[in-house]
Amino acid sequence: MFRAAVRTLLSHRLRFAMPALAVLLGVAFVTGSLLYSESVSAAVARARANSQPDVSVEIAPDRSAPSRPEDSSGGAPRLDDALLRRLGAVPGAAAARGTVEGRSFLAGSDGTLVGDLNQAAGINYVPDRTGKDPRYPLTAGRGPRTAGEVAVEKQAAEQAGRRVGDRVRIVVNGTARSARLVGVFTAQDSRSAAGGTLIAFDTRTAQKQFATTPGSYTQITLAAADGTTGDQLAERAQKLLPSGLRAVTRTDLDAEAAASASDDQKLTGLLLSFAGIALFVSTLLVANTFTMLSAARAREHALLRAVGATRRYVLRLVLAEAALVGTVASVAGYALGIGVAALLSRLFGVTGGPAAPLPIFSGTPLIAAFAVGIGVTVLSAYLPARRAAAVPPVAALRTSEPPTAASLRRRNTIGLAVTACGALLVAAAVGSQNVLFAAVPVLLIGLIVLTPLLALGATGLLRSPLTRLAGIRGKLAVENARRNPRRTAATATTLMVGLAMITAVTVVVSSVNRMDEQDADRSMTSDLRITAVDFAEVGDDTAARVARLADAEAVTPVVHTFVDVSGGDSLAADAVNPATVQRLAAVSVREGSLDRLDHGIAVSEKTATGQGWRLGSRVTATLNGSGTKTTLPVVAIYDGSDALASVLLSDRTLPPNADPEHRPRVGSVLANAADGRTAALRQEIRRTLDNPALLVQDRADARAAAAARLGPFLNIMYAMLSVTVLIGALGVVNTMGMAVFERVREIGVLRALGLDRRGVGAVLRLESVTISLLGSALGLLAGSAIGAAAVLGQDGVPLVIPWDRAVLFFLATAATGVLASLWPGRQAARIPMLKAIATDTE
Repeated sequence: MFRAAVRTLLSHRLRFAMPALAVLLGVAFVTGSLLYSESVSAAVARARANSQPDVSVEIAPDRSAPSRPEDSSGGAPRLDDALLRRLGAVPGAAAARGTVEGRSFLAGSDGTLVGDLNQAAGINYVPDRTGKDPRYPLTAGRGPRTAGEVAVEKQAAEQAGRRVGDRVRIVVNGTARSARLVGVFTAQDSRSAAGGTLIAFDTRTAQKQFATTPGSYTQITLAAADGTTGDQLAERAQKLLPSGLRAVTRTDLDAEAAASASDDQKLTGLLLSFAGIALFVSTLLVANTFTMLSAARAREHALLRAVGATRRYVLRLVLAEAALVGTVASVAGYALGIGVAALLSRLFGVTGGPAAPLPIFSGTPLIAAFAVGIGVTVLSAYLPARRAAAVPPVAALRTSEPPTAASLRRRNTIGLAVTACGALLVAAAVGSQNVLFAAVPVLLIGLIVLTPLLALGATGLLRSPLTRLAGIRGKLAVENARRNPRRTAATATTLMVGLAMITAVTVVVSSVNRMDEQDADRSMTSDLRITAVDFAEVGDDTAARVARLADAEAVTPVVHTFVDVSGGDSLAADAVNPATVQRLAAVSVREGSLDRLDHGIAVSEKTATGQGWRLGSRVTATLNGSGTKTTLPVVAIYDGSDALASVLLSDRTLPPNADPEHRPRVGSVLANAADGRTAALRQEIRRTLDNPALLVQDRADARAAAAARLGPFLNIMYAMLSVTVLIGALGVVNTMGMAVFERVREIGVLRALGLDRRGVGAVLRLESVTISLLGSALGLLAGSAIGAAAVLGQDGVPLVIPWDRAVLFFLATAATGVLASLWPGRQAARIPMLKAIATDTE
């Protein structure tokens, strides 16, 4: 039997090529995702293990500990030099180091920020007796000694195109300034390994910039002496620590970091979900291929039965063929998966240093490749194999084995029921994502089962238009598509699934983009808005510097904070300039006046109603987490603005936060220009601030930025789902190619009756386009319904059906049908007429 299966594959290798390629792509997707995941995990673990090898124990504020009654500020105890000296004297401590760290950015020679902004950090340089910091060994220059000097990690310096002696532009606490680069160092730090930048300052400067209180450290680290474990050192250090501080071992620190690093697992899960979609479509293609092969080889299987083969033998023979196809596809798919993993590492690399080598022969990906490849192929071929085994010996006298009308009626009935159930579930999924996840596969499976009926209806509608446009060629194409609705449906559904997913994603992203654009239009009430790039901040002095510019007519900072009122409610608040905010944020005061905001608070009408406040009501609250309760009157009630929170404070009277680490941040700065001077003011702001971490946007910029926010995400979705569409296109090629082999006599008769080679190719192209457009139409309708269900019920998200992209998808599918028919058309045109007429196949 095995030899018979091998001979069948060799004799029909072209017929098995397309399903094998489809399974190969699915296996490559799965293998690449798993290899990439293991490589990333290894790289992160290596970077974490190598990071700061001199740290055995870390002393840091204990956020879970209650505030001390004697500490009126409610903050944690100071990590100062006195504590550092006591901890350095702990038995078993080889060294104690005071660390000061915070967010800091480096600009390159082109003026833009370099590195991964989420991993950008400023650190303090701690020289020993030789003037060097053993944690950050220098490769050039010396360590920083004054506020105007910095040292930069080697990889960051190379990215910025800077060397020792150059002036570099840095951004700290939202303010940009220049400093002299006096040293370049290397670092065993997970942030630099992840592509971030490290900028070293002298300790006094770092404390001014990053410390929570003057002269303190953000953490203290201890290195264990030989013979002392981290647990022992942590236990001894904890005895010296006041309440509110804790000693954490390096093992616990690494475990916490590993638990919080979930982004890579999320990406792997996303990749595997798309691999699952690709494999599902591959299943349809494989099942369609073996179904067509079973029909074409009905006489061959009947002859086997006639000479003594049992049904079980025929079933095992077909499944053996499928297993061989799956094995070959798995081997090739695993090899291609290695390339996919390398590409993913390049596109989504998580380390800036040398990437971890791909575990080429890792157990899990290897087992998954063969389990998925062989399993999908064998399972897909099982039903066609059972049909092949059921062919009676008498079928050796027949020329074909068409599906019975009864079987199609049963299938149509089941398809209608499942599709209706799926449609009802999609309708019920509005506002419920969990229901939608269950509704999508039910709807798609129902459409797959029902597609033969839909194919008959659609081709019936196309018969007349195609006959008028292409004459007898169009009529032949439609009739060929109608001849076997099962085959037409199976081919169309491979395109339908991929296009449905693409359309659904497009609808959701287009709708969210529209909401973002509307929000940008509503919130952008000033001429210009200054905001920070991701992970950066706006400096506290930015608004004052902008207000001094000649073309600035009105300026206000918008400082995000909060107000804790009696009853336990915490209300979002913004601190603004009372004199200018009404001109910049379209605030409509209903009662009172913002002129008295220095002595009270203003609230929106909705908040006033909800809290039971009126003009003049005295509100007892804690402002900005200061820890001190104060009583303030409501001095104004206004109509809420989308640009502002529901409570307004004066920026001049905003109390400091008890925890400077969580101090209020300037969210944005709003500015109006003198008449006709908006463009000039924008240039002045950019020139004056000279800060690459700040964005200066007008209304058009804000709208464009909002619309482009999800653009990269949509492109990634398209790239991943394009594999599914490619498999669908392979299905069309496969169907048309096998149709040529099955219609040899038909092609010969058509040629004998006067249809030339170009005519034969035209018939196949029109048939291919008909099938492709059927799949496209079903995919667009199903995808639009799924996308609409995902959007409807979401607060503030308008439903947007991107008709322009839908038309583009439809035309692209038609082009796919034309391209898919080129090779089968050439094969059909090359068949000699006399040989075709004399053949015993259809």
